Amino acid sequence: MAFEGSTLVDWNVYARAKAELGGGFVRILGYFREDGVKSVAAIEAALRAKNAAGLVIPAHTLKGEARQFGAEPLAELAEVIETFARGCVERQETPEQALPDVVKLRPLFGETLALLEREANPLVERRAAGGGFGRKVAR
Repeated sequence: MAFEGSTLVDWNVYARAKAELGGGFVRILGYFREDGVKSVAAIEAALRAKNAAGLVIPAHTLKGEARQFGAEPLAELAEVIETFARGCVERQETPEQALPDVVKLRPLFGETLALLEREANPLVERRAAGGGFGRKVAR
């Protein structure tokens, strides 16, 4: 994989999803993009509105979809927000204390999505073992 050093994506999970989804992989990744953008915006709006219940479903959705692609740090952050929001609902509290996690969410989603989409792009340069055509082999 081109981004093996990244800690944002478990490339083994990514490869498994790609193999399982086959030709539908890029389409499903597009849905992840669309849903993720909506989920992040809904989470931010719910926090601004001090609506703990409004955080739960978009955080839950983002968590599940991120895990499907091996985006574990994003899934974990969404889970932290979801769990906190569920606790706020149960205790009838407002979710202002989730602000630090919600602030981290958009940039993490953006970085993760960029990696996933870059890896899914068939035009991404793949590094062949031994240097590949036109490359000097390291000795």
